[in-house]
Amino acid sequence: MTLATEINDNGSGNGNGGSPEKLLAPVLSAFWDEPESWTLETYRRHDGYEGLRKALAMAPDDLIAYVKDSGLRGRGGAGFPTGMKWQFIPQGDGKPHYLVVNADESEPGTCKDIPLLFANPHSLIEGMVIACYAIRSSHAFIYLRGEVVPVLRRLHEAVREAYEAGYLGTNILGSGLDLELTVHAGAGAYICGEETALLDSLEGRRGQPRLRPPFPAVAGLYACPTVVNNVESIASVPAILNRGKDWFKSMGSEKSPGFTLYSLSGHVAGPGQYEAPLGITLRQLLDMSGGMRPGHRLKFWTPGGSSTPMFTDEHLDVPLDYESVGAAGSMLGTKALQCFDETTCVVRAVTRWTEFYAHESCGKCTPCREGTYWLVQLLRDIEAGKGQMSDLDKLNDIADNINGKSFCALGDGAASPIFSSLKYFREEYEQHITGKGCPFDPARSTVWADDKNAHQGVNA
Repeated sequence: MTLATEINDNGSGNGNGGSPEKLLAPVLSAFWDEPESWTLETYRRHDGYEGLRKALAMAPDDLIAYVKDSGLRGRGGAGFPTGMKWQFIPQGDGKPHYLVVNADESEPGTCKDIPLLFANPHSLIEGMVIACYAIRSSHAFIYLRGEVVPVLRRLHEAVREAYEAGYLGTNILGSGLDLELTVHAGAGAYICGEETALLDSLEGRRGQPRLRPPFPAVAGLYACPTVVNNVESIASVPAILNRGKDWFKSMGSEKSPGFTLYSLSGHVAGPGQYEAPLGITLRQLLDMSGGMRPGHRLKFWTPGGSSTPMFTDEHLDVPLDYESVGAAGSMLGTKALQCFDETTCVVRAVTRWTEFYAHESCGKCTPCREGTYWLVQLLRDIEAGKGQMSDLDKLNDIADNINGKSFCALGDGAASPIFSSLKYFREEYEQHITGKGCPFDPARSTVWADDKNAHQGVNA
């Protein structure tokens, strides 16, 4: 994968002149391409743990107010203000407080937290120490997806380095702050990415969503006040403390300030992580990454992973911030920009996504457990040419019975591709039914022919 790390803090590139890469703002990814970028030595060379020193000089409540005023929003999907989430923790209650970092990244198309932890784990550790100081916590947890063993090993080594250097443990940097950090490897269930299911799993129980209220801020891990944040959310905090909230707010928009990682994947010439201010467009990202693969054009894409309503080439210029994407009918989510060209069958893609959600449903609530199963049956029939026109309304009806009615957001995520694909590509569903099969099947169609003259660029 390519790493978008060409631009220095002052905006100067590596001899690119007026290249579109100047739109990038690498902070977390600024030194991913350096040898041993994951080590404490490399991190210190790039102002590592300077943000922590500044944070420890502030009162905890002032620190929470500072992060809140910076406008940092959660980078895990919903975009909830990070400082506000910290502020919800009750103080003076006599209970332990916990910070839990959600590193259970497993949604199809989402691939930002794992590369970040692999290349720059100390940004997360420093952010966790700052957050724990703010919420008065003495024990923090990282819940990591268990399959990524190389990341687990690298994270353990970074934690060891931090303990050895005095950034973790007792009396951190002479501040009186004591903090223990535990890295926990999950067992591979997608549902554990839901924050309350994650907490149940961390406590040793089966990962299933909890009924809310009470919310984690009041009764989270071990029934104590708990903040659950995404990896990128916490890793962004040190730079805000070190360079200032005004610097952070100078990027992005008023309601969606700052920088973030955009994960560009699919049928594109240059897939990878592109760190840029919120509000950049897919057209700009494609321009700097080489566009779609040669000879093909964009057909549809997801702005925030498979659980967000899909967009088409009509949405190339939608600013990729929370408000603009929401106004256009989708969600920014995890900024997982999956791009598909005209050779892709929408029905097949949606079927594969729905199979994933049906498999990963925890089964706790009826709408999701039963609804995702029947969505898969209908989609498989339509893809195989065995469907009926009435199945399209049935798909929409079942998705409507799941959306907003399931125990957690997994059901909403399963319904999103159904609604959006029927909205933009209903005719393609009908072709599967009337043609008794997939029109994109290479044995039955000329869609896959190499017509380079007809399919040039993203707007052809």
